[in-house]
Amino acid sequence: MLLYIATTLYILLGIFIVIRLLLNGMRPTKTLAWLLTIFTIPVGGIFLYLMLGRNRRKNKLFRLKHTPKVTSYITKALDQYSPITKEEYAEHHKIISLITKNSYFAPCTGNDIKLLKNGEATFQAIFDALENAEHFIHLEYYIFEEGKLTSDLFELFQKKVKNGVKVRVLYDGIGSMSLSKKYVKKLQYIGVEIHKFLPIKFGKFLSSINYRNHRKIIVIDGKIAFTGGINVSDKYVKGDANLGVWHDMHLQLNGPVVHSLQAIFAMDWYMISANDEVMDTSYFHTYKKTEGSTAQIVHSGPDSDFSATQQMYFSIINEAKDYIYITNPYIIPGESILDALKVASMSGIDVRVLLSEKSDNVIVKWCIRSYFEDLLQAGVKIYLFSEGFIHSKTIVADNTISSVGTTNMDVRSFEQNYEVNAVIYDDNFAIELKDDFLRDIKNSKQLDFNIFKQRPWSEKLKEGFAKIFSPVL
Repeated sequence: MLLYIATTLYILLGIFIVIRLLLNGMRPTKTLAWLLTIFTIPVGGIFLYLMLGRNRRKNKLFRLKHTPKVTSYITKALDQYSPITKEEYAEHHKIISLITKNSYFAPCTGNDIKLLKNGEATFQAIFDALENAEHFIHLEYYIFEEGKLTSDLFELFQKKVKNGVKVRVLYDGIGSMSLSKKYVKKLQYIGVEIHKFLPIKFGKFLSSINYRNHRKIIVIDGKIAFTGGINVSDKYVKGDANLGVWHDMHLQLNGPVVHSLQAIFAMDWYMISANDEVMDTSYFHTYKKTEGSTAQIVHSGPDSDFSATQQMYFSIINEAKDYIYITNPYIIPGESILDALKVASMSGIDVRVLLSEKSDNVIVKWCIRSYFEDLLQAGVKIYLFSEGFIHSKTIVADNTISSVGTTNMDVRSFEQNYEVNAVIYDDNFAIELKDDFLRDIKNSKQLDFNIFKQRPWSEKLKEGFAKIFSPVL
């Protein structure tokens, strides 16, 4: 009798999920994959769907953006700087309009933007800026990993809090899983406000485990900010026993674009802490309009209406006329980005992609390689970097537009993570990023299509198997 009841409930739950899948309008291939999973894996299939398959963008589990408080705050944030005119951004008006509609923030000029390569240069700049903090320090990181860096940060925070500086720290519940309660309590004891983003809780396990905050943001006094691919971890300075030195790219930003990063931090802080104190205009610095780089912040998450970061990548690729150079550790592009890269290359545009030869995950490695043959056949040049691990997320095109940020070129970053990128409309910056890319590929191995397609069948089998997991990697 109990078995009959359990089976009936399981079937009814399965039918309910099928209806949800059909109503949510997923891609047919994805819908079919989940249907097969649900009805071929007893119990486990439904569990996997509840954990990994639900579309928060459709369900709107987090209605943060639609609250009157947040809407009012965004309006105040946008009033803090004067956006550039249409005449000033005529060359990139389509992508600027796209990002503005998706992420609220229009581009602004008068910014001083510094490219920081690798951990040593990045943390030197960060600690120098933190030492000069007078009012507040806001940090938001996916990985906050104990080591020398966190010890140094603790000592600095202790000194700053004593001097009246307000310090707030937001870290991801999965990415920073190794962060000890002891360290957190030490920060709290000295007066640091610290919160975990979507912690793993039994009651909310299925609804939150798949949605992570992958952003890396520091804002100091509303005057200076940092963002990019580098986490708070010693491996960015000392290296890793298996992968070697982690190579990554970060940005130091001074100017009105800092307002956008402060607003993102404030909304994330409010979402987790329910404390709206930080959503106040006093945290914005007053800037006079001056000459400088034009920049725009694009952000997205599972509660966004559209994947703004994916559309940003797609638009840069689609609008390129001469070249597109991409550095990214996890290129699992999905159909739209894959087609955009192939179409661009076959149209005569110089499309180059730089990845690491090594990988920090075996399944991810083979999944990434499963796209190589398609890209190579279309003429995309692929380079594998062997001197350490490339973790940068950059794209530059035509010496005019570039982006540095946290977004990997994979489905997880596009649909399930909270991400942030800075898009820079500056010729000199684009050329600097391009030149750095060209230096890196000199130390990399370029793949040859004819040789690669003759790889052993065992490798092709690994690629095919790994590709099955591409929607959740």
